[in-house]
Amino acid sequence: MKLVFVLLDSLNRNALQSYSDSTNIKTPNFKRFQEKCVTFDNHYVGSLPCIPARRDLHTGRLNFLHRSWGPLEPFDDSFPELMKNKSIYSHIITDHHHYFADGGATYHQRYSSWDLVRGQAIDRWKAEVKPNFEMFRKQYHKTQHHRKNYMINRQYMINEEEYCTPQVFSKAEEFLNKNKDEDNWFLQIECFDPHEPFHAPNRFREIYPTNYEGPILDWPIYDRVKESKEEISELRANYAALVTMVDEYFGKLLDYFDKNNLWTDTALILTTDHGFLLGEHDWWAKNRMPVYNEIANIPLLIYHPDFSSNGGSRRKCLTQSIDIMPTLLDIFKINSPKDVTGKSLLGILNKEKNIRNSLIFGYFGSACNITDGLHTYFRYPEKMNAENLYEYTLMPTRMTSRFSIQELIGSTLSNPFVFSKGLQLLKVKPRVSDEGEPLEVQGMSFEDTSSQLFNVLNDPQQKEPLDNPEVVNYLLKEMYHHLKVTDAPSEIFERFKINPI
Repeated sequence: MKLVFVLLDSLNRNALQSYSDSTNIKTPNFKRFQEKCVTFDNHYVGSLPCIPARRDLHTGRLNFLHRSWGPLEPFDDSFPELMKNKSIYSHIITDHHHYFADGGATYHQRYSSWDLVRGQAIDRWKAEVKPNFEMFRKQYHKTQHHRKNYMINRQYMINEEEYCTPQVFSKAEEFLNKNKDEDNWFLQIECFDPHEPFHAPNRFREIYPTNYEGPILDWPIYDRVKESKEEISELRANYAALVTMVDEYFGKLLDYFDKNNLWTDTALILTTDHGFLLGEHDWWAKNRMPVYNEIANIPLLIYHPDFSSNGGSRRKCLTQSIDIMPTLLDIFKINSPKDVTGKSLLGILNKEKNIRNSLIFGYFGSACNITDGLHTYFRYPEKMNAENLYEYTLMPTRMTSRFSIQELIGSTLSNPFVFSKGLQLLKVKPRVSDEGEPLEVQGMSFEDTSSQLFNVLNDPQQKEPLDNPEVVNYLLKEMYHHLKVTDAPSEIFERFKINPI
């Protein structure tokens, strides 16, 4: 068996023609793939944002209740490592620079081999001791002047083949040319796009004209929408261009499958780590605000040669990012470790099957969110302070730094969790704001922190909060169950006022 796994970043499913009839973004190749695969309509995130989501993907269990942004831990199961143990060769091609920062440095080493494309976003790539910041200030919108590494990197992306996504897919073709006739391998094609910055070659950008005439504006700040109509249009157009570019290069992969008849013996899966707000709910991006559906409800498309006759069908059952790991293992007939709480989706490719009644998702230190497919409930603490909140780890690193000595001085050892394989973990107080509230991974506070209930079937845009105590009580019972299955720290139950059933 052979398996290609395409992982994108920050893909809003409403941008895809395969999920939205009203989108103006051109994605014919995603639509083309939909006709061959099974499309999952109620697929959700787990832990957020980027690297916590990847820890879920590797381990098949949630981690946001115990930990913020951090590496794979010594006790974590990782699907490519499990594959290696069963003589399945695994290779990752990525331009995701977070893997090479402090908080992500243990992920790519789990694969049999890996290949990195440099220069994406703020990747510390080109060495310029004295960059021309005066030039940059003229070229870029004032909200982007602090993105110095990005402005440096962009100087080295002139021709289309120098952009990161084309390089990633080119390297994927190299792998396939070398190995397509072999058996028992796994290839992960991972693009940082369409994550910001929304920088695509002109031929894609020209598809989406705007009336904006200012300096380069392709990186929205993680904040409320404050821009002019022209600036909003420019940011959305740049995102659209980037999605269309990704679609075209994904189409080249589909062409390769067609030309080499890989559809007969090679599975192909496409998903993302999370979505992205493009002004919906008057917010840009992710992280700070409630986890609305534009962030939480993400695309998942799966093709397997054994179920090719089901191409074009859709599934309505609730699925989640933690289901990817056991699915990948199941494709190679590898049993999942006992710590895995996700479910293999392989059987669902044949016919609709309910595998859970509800699921939870969220950021460390923020709300615990739950959906049953009909309702979504954001459960925030009554007080957002971090007095009784802890991170549990053996590897105290976060996004781009280590935990400080001051943070670690007050740490203690916890009792083992069911997934820590008998190991005690460091119990560390999280970073806090001046008000004593937990800080988001990039040092920003959470906002709009009131518990809210939505009927996502009748109100998919989540514009009208409901007052329905009966539904809330039902979802709290479901949440209690999920917290127990996840072996959530005891303080989490108190933090969210979730009592035993």
